[in-house]
Amino acid sequence: MHTEKLQAFTISTIDYGDSDRIVSLFTLEQGRLRAFARGARKSRKRFGAALEPFARIEVQVRIKEGLSGLVQADIHSIYPHIRNDLEKIAHALYACELVDSITAESQPLPRLYRLFAAYLDRLETAPAQEDERRFFEINLLNILGYRPALENCSRCGTSYNTRGAILLEGGELCCGPCAAPGRPLSDATLKNLQACLGTGTFGSIPLQPDVLIQAGALLDDAISAHTGRRLKSLNFLRQVSL
Repeated sequence: MHTEKLQAFTISTIDYGDSDRIVSLFTLEQGRLRAFARGARKSRKRFGAALEPFARIEVQVRIKEGLSGLVQADIHSIYPHIRNDLEKIAHALYACELVDSITAESQPLPRLYRLFAAYLDRLETAPAQEDERRFFEINLLNILGYRPALENCSRCGTSYNTRGAILLEGGELCCGPCAAPGRPLSDATLKNLQACLGTGTFGSIPLQPDVLIQAGALLDDAISAHTGRRLKSLNFLRQVSL
């Protein structure tokens, strides 16, 4: 066991006993970690707002296999503009749950950490937008190696240019001749999602309504296939987005 100072986001907490919490942290250096925060519920002076969802913090953690120990947490940002807007809160909580659900513990993912930070920075300064959530999702899947096959059929390797792309259950994409019954995806949808992978700037690839519907269906299926469940935060997100 050793102590490290880490850059982190608080992505979830679970109450433990009468006074403690187990905190899920997404860190730059160590990836996702679970840490025991002794006394976190009993005294707000010790950790304060640092353990609120999507707080950006610097922490000292006693690293050990399984459950680490949270020694200290200092706030870098609590994103006040997000916390004053219900729709922004919903998008931020969804991003936290997605990262918490789809990443392995103790696997450093610096590109995903930077993407997550950029998404929260964008939510802090601009209105919450559905196409920017989809931008976050396709880049997350790409970083983790889970990205759907956007250029060529996942089964025969043939380009979609002449055969078209079909979305199958589970987020798989294949060409028309290889597909069982599925949902056609337009060339514009494929090209827009590819363009999202070519830039790290949120807001640079606006998605038209028809593209957004198709991209959403693809990304929802792909994410569900890898998380193994429907994310609870989606219900809240959809309620506040109506």
